[in-house]
Amino acid sequence: MVIESNAAEFFDSFARDFDSLYDGRRNFAMRWLDQHFRKDMFIRYAWTFDVLEPLAGKTVLDVGCGSGPYVVEALRRNASRVTALDPAPGMLELTKKRLQLAGLLDRCELVTGLFPKPNLEPHDHVMVMGVMDYVEDERSFIASLKPLVKISAAVSFPSRHWLRTPLRQIRYRLRNCPVFFYDERHIRTICESAGFRSVQIRKIPGAGMDYHVCLKP
Repeated sequence: MVIESNAAEFFDSFARDFDSLYDGRRNFAMRWLDQHFRKDMFIRYAWTFDVLEPLAGKTVLDVGCGSGPYVVEALRRNASRVTALDPAPGMLELTKKRLQLAGLLDRCELVTGLFPKPNLEPHDHVMVMGVMDYVEDERSFIASLKPLVKISAAVSFPSRHWLRTPLRQIRYRLRNCPVFFYDERHIRTICESAGFRSVQIRKIPGAGMDYHVCLKP
């Protein structure tokens, strides 16, 4: 759990900068770079709500909610209630502010903690976006996720690339935040071993982009 804790500290340190990725508050040059080199973040956002629909009247758990863009979108799509879990207090504070601005705070429970430690109830749908990059024991993580999913889960996994992967590893290790990568075979193995009966894997187009996985118990 040390590695996941380091990741929490890392993201807590630049929560506001990370939040600007989704809000379009960065300057023109940075927005251009985001759209061209971080487009996987926007594609996985769209794909997540494609596979989880319809959300009306459903409960949703967002593991590693970050600054809350998925939380707010789920509530805007009429989820009955969302639980937002993140180990970084700075991220949860941004989630709270985002919910307040949208007038949706009363339908969300904010939980500070490192999955799977908090006692969580099963939810209809679960979202795990941009989290598996920092999980050392991925088998235990996915096994712990399984009992919490009633209908489906959307999970992103970072893929391997001959250039982008080693560059990202070096960059994050300098920040004391190791990252991990996957291939399709490994993803399917750990998800099926955890007991998920349906494992649908899609690769986001482009070099080094995420796998987007829909799981059903």
